[in-house]
Amino acid sequence: MAGSGVIFILYVLLHMYGNLKALAGQDAFDTYAHHLRTFGEPMLPYGGLLWIVRIVLILALVAHVYAALTLIARNNAARPVKYQVKKNLGSTLASRTMRWGGLALFAFVIFHLIQFTIVKPNLYGSASSEAIKESPYVMISAAFAMWWVLLIYVLAMVALGMHLYHGVYSASQTMGLNRTAVARARARAIGAVLAAVIVVGFLIPPVYIFIDSL
Repeated sequence: MAGSGVIFILYVLLHMYGNLKALAGQDAFDTYAHHLRTFGEPMLPYGGLLWIVRIVLILALVAHVYAALTLIARNNAARPVKYQVKKNLGSTLASRTMRWGGLALFAFVIFHLIQFTIVKPNLYGSASSEAIKESPYVMISAAFAMWWVLLIYVLAMVALGMHLYHGVYSASQTMGLNRTAVARARARAIGAVLAAVIVVGFLIPPVYIFIDSL
């Protein structure tokens, strides 16, 4: 699970960097999006890099889910009789909602792919369908000008931040790095900083676009 988690962290950091290009305007963002699709030509076909990344992410997702289900099954087998009174001593909100946060993120990824990659439906009315499909910047600008789209993304990023915060701590524990109180505090601090950077970095473009559209 730690290995697949690292893959996802690297991806979201790169994805966040790309999203921040939107702050530089339409030309910069559209040029960046076009470069991703033409990267490696002629050795790679058009969009080849993106398909390689998608395949790696799908494999990482399968491994991540399998590891999570295996861990849940192992924990249930080790405690066949449930406690009559649940105690949350030493646990955090992020750890207690890890499973549900993962399911929420999976649902968001499906929504995100349908919205911006697979179908690209025009649900907004502020731009033509042709303009949305031709310009990634127009597409995200039309989307994030809608309050309900922004709300979905805010909630998804909060879930992502909580998942990352606990995930970093769990990964360091799996690798045997949390043997002392100082090491555990360090792991929590790294998880908190990483989660904060990613959440804020992802929310800056949509919030900016929404405010600019008012």
